[in-house]
Amino acid sequence: MKALNNFLTIGLPYMAILICVVGCIYRYRSMGFKFSSLSTQFLDSEKLFFGSMLFHWSVLVVFLGHLVAFLFPDVIISLSSNPTNLVIFELAGFTFGLGAVLGLVWLFLRRISNDRVQMVTNQMDIVIELLIIVQCVLGVFIAFNYRWGSVWFASDLSPYLWSILALNPQTAAVTALPAAVLIHVVVAFVILGLIPFSRLVHFLVAPFSYISRPYQQVIWNWNRKLIRDPNTAWSDARPKNN
Repeated sequence: MKALNNFLTIGLPYMAILICVVGCIYRYRSMGFKFSSLSTQFLDSEKLFFGSMLFHWSVLVVFLGHLVAFLFPDVIISLSSNPTNLVIFELAGFTFGLGAVLGLVWLFLRRISNDRVQMVTNQMDIVIELLIIVQCVLGVFIAFNYRWGSVWFASDLSPYLWSILALNPQTAAVTALPAAVLIHVVVAFVILGLIPFSRLVHFLVAPFSYISRPYQQVIWNWNRKLIRDPNTAWSDARPKNN
């Protein structure tokens, strides 16, 4: 049992991190044009919108909550000493976690029920979506059954994760946690290791610069009716961009 725990809490994390870093670099350098989500929006946009928006916004809030607890555990512990803050953290985590589950289930059902989307779906798409569904369901289950997660995440899981990065794994706290929490951690590292082989790589090249860059003004200088007329002669002379 100790050997299994060591593999799950020490060996697996380092394998996942190494595969993720090396795999993402290799994929970007060798297949840069496929370093995206390979969107299927043009195949079915109506069903995609609801599930995509619900999942992405919900999982973003959950991820940021985990990230803040990881980076600033002392701050989270201090804020959680106030019962009101603790209840807000709990409700937010559970609500957005449930939103992520509902959104992803919607997207998964769309993927397996739409013939056009199935044509561009591979086995990894199915595997990664099922894993993320399992991960989100586990998160909601943990939030409901093991209360005050913001506190024990900051006090137990955060030091464990920092010890992994410091190349000095301290696993006593994480192995003492309930089995559901340990499985949640293991699945997270499995997903991390699969990122280079799936559509998940797209979050590494998310166009956040669009938020702050100046708007682009596009002026169409052609007579659109004339240029789209099949009887219009083709011309090599095209208007230049200004």
